[in-house]
Amino acid sequence: MPARVILHVAERFHADFRGRGHLALHGRIAAMIERRGGAVLVAERGEGTMSGATMAGDGDLHVVESGWCQGPGWLNGAVAYLPDFWHLDPRGVLADSSWAEQQFDRAGLDPAASAVFAEGLRDRYARPRRSRYRQKALATAIPEGAIAVFLQGRMSEWRGQAYCGTAEMLRAVVAGAGGRPVLVKPHPLNPERGLRQILAAQAEGLAIRATDANVHDLLAGSAVNVSINSAVALEGLLHRKPAILFGRSDFASLVETCRTATDFAPALARALAARPDHDAMLAWYFRDRCLDLMAPDLEDRVLAIFARAGFLPERLGLGAG
Repeated sequence: MPARVILHVAERFHADFRGRGHLALHGRIAAMIERRGGAVLVAERGEGTMSGATMAGDGDLHVVESGWCQGPGWLNGAVAYLPDFWHLDPRGVLADSSWAEQQFDRAGLDPAASAVFAEGLRDRYARPRRSRYRQKALATAIPEGAIAVFLQGRMSEWRGQAYCGTAEMLRAVVAGAGGRPVLVKPHPLNPERGLRQILAAQAEGLAIRATDANVHDLLAGSAVNVSINSAVALEGLLHRKPAILFGRSDFASLVETCRTATDFAPALARALAARPDHDAMLAWYFRDRCLDLMAPDLEDRVLAIFARAGFLPERLGLGAG
């Protein structure tokens, strides 16, 4: 009997997962498998798939929404920072993905091809000011030389990805800013929490200013962006701007990372002095390590990932596309 592809998504999305943007890859996988004659089931995403657990193999191929699990026949899928780009990974997603230990290397990257790819990304995201979450349409002027700090939710700390908490990060940035203006943007999914954190920092006497500016205005106008491990660090590459993180990520070789508050000032100096190849960085990460839903070879790349997991087309009972 052929192996099945089992998609683990939150129960409330079982009926309409194919029409949900945050499950777009899962919908594409389901359509591909069914078109080729395979079997697809939708199952609950249990707590074990979100806790770094080792899962037992059962002969089927499992794909877990925003998963963080490993085991024979288990893969994890989630949006990889930019809309349309995805992780499909046997280890985890985002900071927990298989790319976490890899170092950026320009060797073997064609500069002209990297530039074409990077400009394509700028056309898709930076120039139309498109981001993963809804952004302010009105343009905002950013003070020259500013440091843009982007707050996040609790996920980074819950998953053990943060080296410093939000309050400590804000203190470190102000202490090491060297007089630069510090703008702080709450996360668009939880602006109230972000504003509370900003008000608490201001009550301590920290010279920071809240902003609701479009993420692309902030990235284009600031000198550097700071977060725990936000997607803005990679979006900043579209604007050729450096990033500093206070948490672990799977793109650490593309940014500066602070493990303690005292790391910030030297990290800022290094970030501002560096002259990296942003186009090569974008190609290395997004073209070569992520799945692009718009790419003509998407299904071939998905099938290759399935094969590396031990599920060749014949094991899944798949015919030609």
